[in-house]
Amino acid sequence: MEHDYHDLIAIFNACFYQEYNTKLEKGGDEPIYLPANENHTYNAIRFAHGYYSSALHEIAHWLVAGRSRWHLEDFGYWYEPDGRSEEQQRLFEKVEVKPQAIEWILSTAAGKRFFTSADNLNGQAGDSRPFKSAVYAQVCHYAEHGLPKRAETLRQALSQFYGTENRIDLTLFDPNAI
Repeated sequence: MEHDYHDLIAIFNACFYQEYNTKLEKGGDEPIYLPANENHTYNAIRFAHGYYSSALHEIAHWLVAGRSRWHLEDFGYWYEPDGRSEEQQRLFEKVEVKPQAIEWILSTAAGKRFFTSADNLNGQAGDSRPFKSAVYAQVCHYAEHGLPKRAETLRQALSQFYGTENRIDLTLFDPNAI
């Protein structure tokens, strides 16, 4: 299945721009969230290089962030760049479980394969199995208890656009495939 980031931009903006004054945009080398300010009338989620998966990941962070964080660049989240120690990596993974679980669900709704991301190519990632298990457990939690409202809105829109099953089906989520 072909995944064009222009489609994802159109779907996201149709779902959220009017109500949340937030647009998805293709960015440059690094993804970033920029809140509206005196020079920029809307909130912008900018994903890296036009990569579809990068867009889904950045969207997932927006979907997890609460309204108070929408006023902060990159939602005010702690971020240690690539090259993290194993201890720093464990901290990174703690804040990545929910976004990556939502990203996995959205990827599946779009008919796209998902891979967890340690985002630490030059560091000491250590054993990633506990992180992958935590992401899968969070997907199971969302399947049982439902997604947050905005995440469910986007999941349904992606399912409709791509013609995938319009429900969270755990048989589609293989914990060994991530």
